[in-house]
Amino acid sequence: MVSNKRSGDLGEKEIIDLIICPNCQRRLIGLPPNYPLYDIQCTGCSFRAQVKTNQSKPKGVIFGAGWDIMDKVLKAGFITPPIFVNFRWKERDIERQEIRFYPFVPKNNLRKYQLSVKARRANYKMFNYIGLDKLPYFIVYKK
Repeated sequence: MVSNKRSGDLGEKEIIDLIICPNCQRRLIGLPPNYPLYDIQCTGCSFRAQVKTNQSKPKGVIFGAGWDIMDKVLKAGFITPPIFVNFRWKERDIERQEIRFYPFVPKNNLRKYQLSVKARRANYKMFNYIGLDKLPYFIVYKK
């Protein structure tokens, strides 16, 4: 079983290798580990996005990240970052993949929650993306 971090790192690398900037069609590159809010950026323009990888068929709810930075960004009047969601799954022993680009995710599609006191990161505030199946998106890669 691949760890969540490793899966996320591989997913980001796939986006960089397979997808070009939706704004200017130049190459995307990764941002440094733990860079706040964004995972990738364009080499030619100011486009930045977050990347989420899921080992499942496309679905409406996926894990987000830590809530504190997103909360500060939203309170400052900025919009949520665009996201690429890299869905990977097996169907009848065939590897499937669909990469979706969500250019806009409204605040209403973020659900905050808090980890339990027994969790490794006790009481840590996080969020999930919800209702993605109802939002407009572009399929930018399909296998």
